[in-house]
Amino acid sequence: KYINYELKEIIEFKELIKKKRIYGLNVTIPYKESIIPFLDELSKEAKIIGAVNTIRFHKNKLIGYNTDYIGFTKSIKPLLKNRKKAIILGDGGSAKAVKYSLKKLNIEYKVAKRNTSFNYSDISNEIIEEYPIIINTTPEGCYPYKNDFPKIPYKYLTKKNLLFDLIYNPLETRFLAYGRAKNSQTKNGLEMLKIQAEESWRIWNL
Repeated sequence: KYINYELKEIIEFKELIKKKRIYGLNVTIPYKESIIPFLDELSKEAKIIGAVNTIRFHKNKLIGYNTDYIGFTKSIKPLLKNRKKAIILGDGGSAKAVKYSLKKLNIEYKVAKRNTSFNYSDISNEIIEEYPIIINTTPEGCYPYKNDFPKIPYKYLTKKNLLFDLIYNPLETRFLAYGRAKNSQTKNGLEMLKIQAEESWRIWNL
């Protein structure tokens, strides 16, 4: 069985694994970084990325992996074409996997987040032209907050842009809908979810 366990605080993780018979876990927002101190080992990629979304229980050890970057890489790579620069919206655990992936793909990137030196309001027409890929790694727009969206200047988008949203519920967020309205190429996180899940399954069955 694949069961959803909701934690109010990360410290509840210790009790969860004591009480339940678990062979592996996926970790999602907001615990991809805070789970690390509870683990015995990290894969090479998870160490570099600094975030974990997959845990393997092996020989009384908890081993952390990151399969998000694999899912993201395989999902976005066919869409890149001649686009070489990206803006990442948000800087949490999911963004860390995206950064690792973009480096592997030789894509230069900027990170935009609220209350920093480069935030949403700093995204100008010139920046959108120079950085045609825009990736939403925030939960803005995710169910049940479907009406939320990153407040970037969508008016500057064109058919040259690619908008990628890690969210898959709903299938089309307002972020993607605004991009589609400007004829930008859009993609949600559903394929990424499936690929990272297949990779997690492979890890649990090593």
